Amino acid sequence: MKENQMQVRIVHFEGCPNHKPIVSLVREIADELSVRIELSEVKVLSAEDAVRERMLGSPTIQVRGVDIEPAARIRDDYAMSCRIFHGENGLPPREMIAAALLERDHDPQELSDDDNESGCCA
Repeated sequence: MKENQMQVRIVHFEGCPNHKPIVSLVREIADELSVRIELSEVKVLSAEDAVRERMLGSPTIQVRGVDIEPAARIRDDYAMSCRIFHGENGLPPREMIAAALLERDHDPQELSDDDNESGCCA
């Protein structure tokens, strides 16, 4: 990892429709916040890979090895499944990604009603 860059991992399986949109969104938010990131895209091929990479569904976003969703950090139900976030089109809310990149916890109470729709693999 390059000095002064935050490690961000996008863990996903082949064909995940939210993989590319989340990569773009994370890069966009990092640019907006002027946070230097080193983004790794980690493809899992099996249930064993999902466990090893701590994938709570695809895509899973980890910042410095920690899931961006505070409530998910105690979970261990790793799986080859879609990850459902309560944001736009099944993606995590921008505020959740920003909070992780700024290394602070995201408060789901901050979300507007428009951000509370869920979806998966849309």
